[in-house]
Amino acid sequence: MHDLSPLIVVALALVGFAGGVGITAIGPGGILPTIGLVTLTGLAPAEVAGTAIATHVATGALGTATCARSGHLRAPGTARVAWTVGGVALIGTPLGIALNSLLSPRWFGLVLGALLAVVALLVLPRARRTDPPATRRPGLPLLVGIGLFVSVVAGIVGIGGPMLTVPLLVAVGFEMLGSLAAAQAQSVVIAGVGTIGYLLQGSIDWPLAVLVGVPELAGVLLGWRIARAVPTRTLQLALVTALLAMAPYLVWHG
Repeated sequence: MHDLSPLIVVALALVGFAGGVGITAIGPGGILPTIGLVTLTGLAPAEVAGTAIATHVATGALGTATCARSGHLRAPGTARVAWTVGGVALIGTPLGIALNSLLSPRWFGLVLGALLAVVALLVLPRARRTDPPATRRPGLPLLVGIGLFVSVVAGIVGIGGPMLTVPLLVAVGFEMLGSLAAAQAQSVVIAGVGTIGYLLQGSIDWPLAVLVGVPELAGVLLGWRIARAVPTRTLQLALVTALLAMAPYLVWHG
């Protein structure tokens, strides 16, 4: 496993666990495996993206099953959102994989870091409200745009869909738990298509994918319990905090 030291192995496992918690608790946890693989291993950008996205296959499936069992994914409005953003990901993810070799990681890190900050600022007004915020169902064109954008970005850098899908859906007025559930379903499509694409390129390090992915599964289960137990406003504030915390890293180390 690239002759990694025991300390690095433990660190990667912890990054995977934290990423799993973040995925189902607040959404933006899928970036953590990518950051861990970039900073702790010597993988090339395509290998980082491929290995990271492979870890999201099982976590996405588990997260989707958990949300379905709780009833949140089966709600009519949520199911519609999930089918739309997931269906569009069949097109966006392969496009992102194709773009991976064309974009400078440094340039993309700058753009993604700025994007996270903008999304955080969009969600912040709703998170600061003390009265229950009004929710609405986003229109089809908006959902298609969100699904396409997120899946392209996910295909490029190997992030999980919930990282961007959740804050974007919340920003346009969709409720928090429904956003989490729909994003889990979308992540199955993104991770499945992305894994196949990067596998064909030979860009997946399977030992590292297992090392990060197994703890990530445990984190997914804990994260959904947190999401259901904590008030929506608290989750939204945590979401904003997580986005703003990750943005500087992506800007300076992208």
